[in-house]
Amino acid sequence: MSRTDDGAGGGVGARTGARQPVLTVDRDQLMALIDYTSSVIYMRDADGRYLLVNREYERLFGLRREDIVGLTDHDLFPLPVADAFRENDLQALAGGVPIQMEEHAPGDDGVRTYLTVKWPLIDESGTPYAVAGISTDITERSRAEAALRDSEERFRLLAEHAQDIIFRFRLGSDPAMEYLSRAVEAITGFAAEDFYADPWLILNRVEPEDRPAFEQSWRTPRSGTITYRLRRRDGEVVWIEQRASAVIGADGQLVAVEGILRDVTERMAAERERAELEQQLRQSERLDSLGQLAGGIAHDFNNILAVISGYADMLIDELGEDHPSRPDAAGIKQAAARGAALTRQLLLFSRSEPSQAELLDLNAVASEMMRLLARTLGEDIELGTVLQPNLPPVVMDRSKLEQVVMNAVLNARAAMPSGGRLTISTRLEHDGGGSDQVCLAVTDTGCGMTPDVLARAFEPFFTTKGRGSGTGLGLATAYGVVTDAGGTITLESEPGRGTTLRVRLPAGAEDTSGVIPAAPAVAVHSGDGCRILVVEDEEQVRDIVCRLLRKAGYRVFAAPHPTEALRMCRDDGLEFDVLLTDVIMPGMSGTQLCAELRRDRPGLPVLFMSGYTSGPAPGGQEMPADAPLIRKPFEAQTLLNEVHRVVTERV
Repeated sequence: MSRTDDGAGGGVGARTGARQPVLTVDRDQLMALIDYTSSVIYMRDADGRYLLVNREYERLFGLRREDIVGLTDHDLFPLPVADAFRENDLQALAGGVPIQMEEHAPGDDGVRTYLTVKWPLIDESGTPYAVAGISTDITERSRAEAALRDSEERFRLLAEHAQDIIFRFRLGSDPAMEYLSRAVEAITGFAAEDFYADPWLILNRVEPEDRPAFEQSWRTPRSGTITYRLRRRDGEVVWIEQRASAVIGADGQLVAVEGILRDVTERMAAERERAELEQQLRQSERLDSLGQLAGGIAHDFNNILAVISGYADMLIDELGEDHPSRPDAAGIKQAAARGAALTRQLLLFSRSEPSQAELLDLNAVASEMMRLLARTLGEDIELGTVLQPNLPPVVMDRSKLEQVVMNAVLNARAAMPSGGRLTISTRLEHDGGGSDQVCLAVTDTGCGMTPDVLARAFEPFFTTKGRGSGTGLGLATAYGVVTDAGGTITLESEPGRGTTLRVRLPAGAEDTSGVIPAAPAVAVHSGDGCRILVVEDEEQVRDIVCRLLRKAGYRVFAAPHPTEALRMCRDDGLEFDVLLTDVIMPGMSGTQLCAELRRDRPGLPVLFMSGYTSGPAPGGQEMPADAPLIRKPFEAQTLLNEVHRVVTERV
């Protein structure tokens, strides 16, 4: 035994780092080592015959090692698999160094994947005589990786085919657009590469007014949704809805922002249109409310005017032709007539008064309008008329024609804020087909209209005036009024060259059925004691009507309301020849009173009077077709004529 085997010497050797003896490992120990690993271990000679396999190999393929040794892969596996194994063996033998690859072999649940390391075994002469290999089953990991790749591919395809832009932007010291889906080009006009090359291109395309909100949305750690305007490559502005969320790093800092950008231009346009329609609806509701208010005021005002006009008629009748106060009384009556025209316009506006077609002289209408306008337009507007004499009459509601002219004049005034000239002209036009037209034109020297504005001028609710300065109903209403009268209305305008509105109405008016002509002077008819029951809730109106009728020779009975009239007829046995009643009264309408009285006297002559009537009367009772209506305020002669006509027709 050498000195190293001596106890003392061994101790000194141990302390001085002497070399320890090498342990030897026999075959059994080596096989035990390779049999208890989870990997497949094997050795094949240069011809591919198995020299050794471990127990994991036996377990996986269900063979004993004694049955495997001496066989080749072509004896154990399908040909494509065996060829692949042999090719890898030859590569290891030829290379002389270990190689690594993935190999696939059949298993109980399908093809299994192995991560294999193969290396050559070399003898003393340097010749490779065998190849050894270790194969580790990585099937589950491989499947997971494949599933991940499939998922990523599906996500990529989904993102690439989405109509919305999917993005990820890296923040920090080195900002960059990390991902943009293909939809970015369709929405912005820029390719994704443009945004990759210029990280701040997207910010520069956001409209300046919206940039602060956009930048803030990319700096906040909270998720959120904002809407902003972005200018496309072609200059068109689109609305973008951004749904973004922050990406927080391990240090708690904001490292990126990612999300979806959606083109919502059509939705925003629809919302704006809806808002405009809602505004128009609110405007219409306000107009309806104003119309109801106007109608109520007109009703009360007409009763007052009826009293004024009635007393004026009585004064004129009492005063002689040469009495110095007669012109004053005539002035009172004229003022009442002008007030009546005003209330008719209120009723027309509130749709509570049907149109009353009249034979009109456009020159007379224009002249009277000029007198009114001279006091209202201001000194900086020069007014003038160019009227062709001897024009044939036209058929139209006077108040509506005046409304058309007034709307045109007000628009002209708005177009001349620094003053200008406004001219109303008339002329007779011949179309060559035998149908002449009378034309009334309103011309201004204002700013004029662009073609776009001119094309929409007659649209309801369209206005170029500021918010709260116009309803956009003036020209639209004028268009409907003139069209209903069988005429046409046109606009001629150029920027900086003023505007002309032309109204053309049929001339001649040969067929004037349903038209109210100018009231002719008629003789005063005597009542001859005919009995009239007057029902009117306004005391002064009732008084003046009764006085006019009594003065004309009628026997008059008066009731302040329909209930009293029914009591007088049924309880007191009142006998009368004609019922003259107001339409709208508290408790019961005049039409309902008429229906009640006609149950006992079906042929009772009835004459209605009202300052506020259109269609069905209050209470749901239709106005009888055989009962005429006179509208307040009426002239004394009109009242007497209508009463006389009703009495005469009864006889």
